[in-house]
Amino acid sequence: MDSKQREALAERVLALSTADQTEVTIGTESADLTRFTHEEIHQNVARADTGVSVRAILGLRTGTAATNMLDDESLQATVERAIAIAQLAPEDPELAPLPSGGPTKAPAGAYVKATADASPQLRADMADAIFKVAEADKFWCAGYARTQSAGFTIANSNGARASFDGTDSGINVKMNAPDSTGYGQAYSPDATTLNARSVAETAAGKAKNSAKPQGVEPGEWTVIMEPAAFGEFFTYLAQHFSAQAVDEGSSFLSDGLDKQYFGEHLTVRDDYADPLAPSMPFDFEGQPKKRLTLIEAGVAKTFVTDSYWAKKLNRENTGHALPAPNAYGPQAIDLVVAPGTKSVEQLISETKRGLLISRFWYIRTVDQKKAIVTGMTRDGTFLIENGKVAGGVRNMRFNQSIIAALGKCEFSNAPQRTGDYWFSVVVPAAKIEGFTFSSGTQF
Repeated sequence: MDSKQREALAERVLALSTADQTEVTIGTESADLTRFTHEEIHQNVARADTGVSVRAILGLRTGTAATNMLDDESLQATVERAIAIAQLAPEDPELAPLPSGGPTKAPAGAYVKATADASPQLRADMADAIFKVAEADKFWCAGYARTQSAGFTIANSNGARASFDGTDSGINVKMNAPDSTGYGQAYSPDATTLNARSVAETAAGKAKNSAKPQGVEPGEWTVIMEPAAFGEFFTYLAQHFSAQAVDEGSSFLSDGLDKQYFGEHLTVRDDYADPLAPSMPFDFEGQPKKRLTLIEAGVAKTFVTDSYWAKKLNRENTGHALPAPNAYGPQAIDLVVAPGTKSVEQLISETKRGLLISRFWYIRTVDQKKAIVTGMTRDGTFLIENGKVAGGVRNMRFNQSIIAALGKCEFSNAPQRTGDYWFSVVVPAAKIEGFTFSSGTQF
């Protein structure tokens, strides 16, 4: 479905509702994934679907229902089911009217037709380029190449109308040597810009250079996190910028705004129009997204809201609603950390003794309010001595407050988009002092 077809469908569904207020969300997706291991493609998955979600509001009661059946009978039944659920739901005195929306414009580069039309052969060619690098180095590799397109249309009975189409693609590679591994990744709305060979060579280089890893003592270290590592570490701070988390006391921002929580080098934005990760310019209520500075020079400036939390906290609606219903409240999902002025090479050269970290693995929250997390290094950890990378290091487990870590930090001048199945952020490499490792490993 293109946007006009989704909009026509949304109007059809709205016309079926007798609720006091009605919201209709139409989502279409075409997602293709090629997985490989040991230099063989072992899985090709292609998924296409169109979903319709209806939110019905009766007074202060809300019900939602969804379907992917688009015939008139199924659509009518879905609307009636949403209304029936609302009739049984408890009243919520904080319930806000659905927003009336406003004009939005998709950021440049968010939709690339070549990605939407990408064939299995494109992903097979990416895999072939990766295999050639692995075979040349006598490594074995594992990972994936993916392409996808998605469209959303949101319409409600209070006048909101918004549509967006976007594309995305990604490569994820792990190279496996006899006693070391290496990692590479790349993401873009334009699949034709992804250089699979370059990603594979990055991963292979890390596996080569971390061979025969040595053990080092746990404790406090100066670390330089490459974007893949820093992005996954930093994303565990994302929920703290939610109005719900602030109000319920699970965010560090519950202690107040306009406070210096971080070092002066840290500035964080929520920006759907960042050129490295252009995305939807409205939220899942059809409200235009605000481009916000959340942290400025280490000082907390604001958090994000949707219609419900804007009303409850008497704040502006920033346009950060997730699909209803959800347990998380509004979310900042387009996080960007401002870069610094130094290259990664300069950050390394200025480090007397430290660790260079390619990525983390299996990060989990230890203390939500204090933003303490634990996790492991993986796929390329290196010792830095006297400003130079001195060889591979065995993986280590860390226990660290993100807030404390970002109190003593500086950043590289080259931000990258990084992510995985569940998150996407734009971050530079980060140099952090006093990062706490609790134990080592034998690999």
